[in-house]
Amino acid sequence: MAQELPQILSSQIAFAGPVFRVRVDELRYEDGSTHRYDVVEHAGSFGVIALFAPNEIVLVRQYRHPVRRFLWEIPAGTADGAEAPVDGALRELAEETGYRAGRIRPLCTAFTTPGFCDEIMHFFVAEDLRPGTQSLDEDERIEVGRFTLERARDLLAAGEIADVKTLLALQWMGTGGGELAFGTVDRRY
Repeated sequence: MAQELPQILSSQIAFAGPVFRVRVDELRYEDGSTHRYDVVEHAGSFGVIALFAPNEIVLVRQYRHPVRRFLWEIPAGTADGAEAPVDGALRELAEETGYRAGRIRPLCTAFTTPGFCDEIMHFFVAEDLRPGTQSLDEDERIEVGRFTLERARDLLAAGEIADVKTLLALQWMGTGGGELAFGTVDRRY
């Protein structure tokens, strides 16, 4: 069933901060109805599944203020300007964990929360890890851990892992680390 995209009647920036902007759009649908949408514009991000072995992953623990909890997650971060996704993934891995990857490959690209945000996350698998020194931002306090898949699943069951990107990484590991059955997305506007 083909549908026409809604017509954008107006669009304006309501907020601009260092990490994202909020845009307010007024749309008209095929049936003539109009609706307002608040859209979070995000530069994009990277998630790194850093593996010591097929069954052993690097996770980082940090405070997440919006949910007022400390969580274990895969290393991840926001795109810095127009850097290539692989460069951003390598940068985030090194900054957050200190590890440098001898090998890195793209896994998939997906929208994080397309109901209100245009953020695209590029997922990579990093292997042949070599230790180094973290390079944290001034507001970051990150603990680095090394976990088997079984121990990571225990953290998930205990609620210490509670974000979608890390859940996806653990599910991927649990299926043997093959290719994912969905394609790459991009911004088409």
